[in-house]
Amino acid sequence: MENPFKKVLEKNEESGTEENTEVSEEVNNETEPAAEENQVNEWQEKYEQLNNQYIRLAADFDNFRKRQVQERENLLKYGAENTLKKFIAVLDNFDRGAKAIETVEDCAKVKECFNLAYKEFNDALSKAGVEPIKAEGEIFDPNLHEAVMQTPVSDKPEHTIIAELQKGYMLGDKVLRPALVNVAPAAEPAGE
Repeated sequence: MENPFKKVLEKNEESGTEENTEVSEEVNNETEPAAEENQVNEWQEKYEQLNNQYIRLAADFDNFRKRQVQERENLLKYGAENTLKKFIAVLDNFDRGAKAIETVEDCAKVKECFNLAYKEFNDALSKAGVEPIKAEGEIFDPNLHEAVMQTPVSDKPEHTIIAELQKGYMLGDKVLRPALVNVAPAAEPAGE
């Protein structure tokens, strides 16, 4: 904003009079505090507005954080619920099979019941995303297999898995348990 008294001062300087100079400076000084006070009020209002926004944002974030903690706890506590329900169904069949075995004298019937329960259990694992790791006849992979034995054989290439001693399992791309295997070692150099 242009000072209205500036023109008066310029005219006085040109004409050589200084009588109105003091009056114009006083008026100028009286108008500046009012402008400064308006500006302070504007800044105060802006500060209050930003502070209120910050307080609301902080409260929203705190609520979000609490909700995330609660969801994480529920996931850890109840995350396996659907999988366990599938295993309960398998357990029911084992219970039925145990009762049926008490009266059955035919060994083939018992074997058939066992195979049905075993298949159902493997199906439940598969639906949960658990798959067995292929081992026998495969090339040894330390990410999937754990070599517990080495047996020299002439009919298998080196680092080939000869036998699976214990099955390994994966959940998606994560190894739950590596397969324990017997591996054909590298051929020893001749002359040693």
